[in-house]
Order: sequence, then structure tokens, then C-alpha cells
Amino acid sequence: MTSALILVDLMPRIIGLPLAPHTGGEVLARCRELAASFRASGRPVIQVRVERPNVDEQPPGSDFAPGLVHGDDLVVVKRTIGAFYGTELDERLRERGVDTVVIAGLVTTMGVESTARAAADHGYRLEFVADAMSGLAADEHEFAVERVFPRFGEIRKTADYS
Repeated sequence: MTSALILVDLMPRIIGLPLAPHTGGEVLARCRELAASFRASGRPVIQVRVERPNVDEQPPGSDFAPGLVHGDDLVVVKRTIGAFYGTELDERLRERGVDTVVIAGLVTTMGVESTARAAADHGYRLEFVADAMSGLAADEHEFAVERVFPRFGEIRKTADYS
């Protein structure tokens, strides 16, 4: 089994939103910890960010959080909610022999869930790092983690990857 970490939309303009149950800063710190663990064990880290299509300039804070991306990380720029449609994410994962994706980032019921559903459609095993993601509302996040995600894969915590 080869796993890869997919970190979704860790951009200052999203990290700064009023998120719950975890703040954007808490999610970012846990995602940094996850990425360090994956890099240390030689497993791929995929950094995903969104760009709004058909605009001359992206909104301020649309780059990755400072210091998040490291040299060997794969960067995916998406133009839809999920990270698979219209990108080469599936091809890049398959080139690396990945069969399991570990998903974290922002926002639970948007970019994270959309990416997870597409990953399942592509045949990947899924692991969700529940304390390394957050929603626009705590009840939305909790519903996804407790009711939706278990139908697609395993629910984990950041500490499980240390």
C-alpha cells in the first residue's frame, strides 16, 4: 500500500475564514505536521489550491500559506471545487503507485469532500484526518466526519500519522 497526503486549499484567504470546529490556524498547524511525517517517510505530499476561472487577477491570499510547500511536493491548481476534475492529479498519483489518499485541509464540506468523492470514484482507498480539516460551521463538519466520510473510508487523527 502506497499512501499520499492531499492537502486542500490551505490558502491565507481560506485559513482566515471563521471556521469551526477548528480554526484555520489549528488546521494549518496539523497539516504541516502531517506533511512533515509524510515527507520523512518518503510518501508523496500533494498541495492543492484553487484559482477562480475567468478573472484577470486572483483575490489576495490565493497563494499557499507561507512555507507550506516544500521542494518535492506536487502542486495542483484546480479551478473547480474538487482537485481531480480538469487536473492531472489522478495521473500524478498513479505514476507514484499511490492506492490510498489521506485527505486534510479546508473546507470540510467543499474542497475536501469533493476531492474525496472523486478519489473514491477513481478507485483510491481513503483516509480522512478529521482534526486537520474544518468547516464553515461545526455541525456541517461533524455531519461529514461522522455520517458521510465513514461510508468512503477511515476516519483518523493527526496523531495517527506521527
